[in-house]
Amino acid sequence: MRWKWVYIEDVSRHAGEDVEVRGWLFNKRSSGKIRFLLIRDGTGVLQATIFSPEKCHPLFAQFDALTQESSLIVRGRVRQDKRAPGGYELEIADMETVQIARDYPISPKEHSTAFLMEHRHLWLRSRKQHAVLQVRAELIRAIRDFFDGRGFRLMDTPILTPSACEGTTTLFETQYFDQKAFLSQSGQLYNEATAMAFGKVYCFGPTFRAEKSKTRRHLIEFWMVEPEVAFASLEDIIELAEDLVLFILGRVLSRRRQELDILERDTKPLERIKKPFPRITYDEAVQLLKQKGSAITWGNDFGAPEETMMSEIFDLPVCVTHFPAAIKAFYMQPAPERPDVVLGVDMLASEGFGEIIGGGQRIHDLGLLEKRLKEHNLPRQAYEWYIDLRQYGSVPHAGFGLGVERTLAWLCRIKHIRETIPFPRLLYRIYP
Repeated sequence: MRWKWVYIEDVSRHAGEDVEVRGWLFNKRSSGKIRFLLIRDGTGVLQATIFSPEKCHPLFAQFDALTQESSLIVRGRVRQDKRAPGGYELEIADMETVQIARDYPISPKEHSTAFLMEHRHLWLRSRKQHAVLQVRAELIRAIRDFFDGRGFRLMDTPILTPSACEGTTTLFETQYFDQKAFLSQSGQLYNEATAMAFGKVYCFGPTFRAEKSKTRRHLIEFWMVEPEVAFASLEDIIELAEDLVLFILGRVLSRRRQELDILERDTKPLERIKKPFPRITYDEAVQLLKQKGSAITWGNDFGAPEETMMSEIFDLPVCVTHFPAAIKAFYMQPAPERPDVVLGVDMLASEGFGEIIGGGQRIHDLGLLEKRLKEHNLPRQAYEWYIDLRQYGSVPHAGFGLGVERTLAWLCRIKHIRETIPFPRLLYRIYP
């Protein structure tokens, strides 16, 4: 007989059929004449049973030898059972042990975070870590669907670059044959070029920041989606950011309820989020923070304490605009009425999770861009191609970057960002 291989997430479509499931032992238990196995295959967990009125069923000895995370193939008939996880179980007719796992290090007892991070390659299999990364996959799929559905073109920007995007102090330098190169902090500068060719574009990939920050919100390597739109203003890009966040929320809430339940995530605060999000200027934000007891002064950027305070004032994501030019990147467009502030926006997530989006309008005037490059002591030669964009059909344009890991931490209400990516790169960790 040829058994049909199915994935656990699809077993509900095979009730009454004989199938084969390939996976790993999550747990097992005995109850009289029945042996229960919980099997995971990456798509879900399925209860499988061996029943025999006799004490020496041929499969019982095989069952007894199985250990946590042993790999196996089970074959049998799918039947509906409301008591089983997922509402279906498999009556085992045949079982094949692929490999017995010996002394699996992550047992059901408590382990330290350091131990779990050292065994990250195995920790990924645990119920909560698995749920987080399932939501991550849904988040990434939602981002792509959002931009693809709106006619944006995906443009792959280089990871090795000859120049800085946001500041020379946070660059990873490497040797590129006979010259220096840097790991990309952002694909934005190249996005501006592709936007002038295609109108509206986005890039999606890893970015690198050599920040010596050891906080729960910082990763050395993280993923970011960055749209860029020709002829767009600050207002246009804020509206796009709001729509993206709402699209992501809708997708995750509708498709990943089971994972959010596993994470014990209270979804009510997320379900309340609607457009428009609160919008305030940096000046207004500083005043509100001072009223809350913050020692912030005008001209300072927001840190984690200030971002947390802001989320205590608003129960929705809040868009803060018009930051001081001195604390923003060289390419940010000054406000026409106040050149000391820029047409930029930071979106701060609710519930104390801080910035998830940063962006704004870019300088489109050639003379002003050249002036800013000088003020920031950036070498003109490395930016000649970027300067060209202001000489041949320059237009106002705007964009932003959304950090996948910070957004995921907010959606899942995870305290530390290290759990939002399969293999986190932290200040003192590059293993495994």
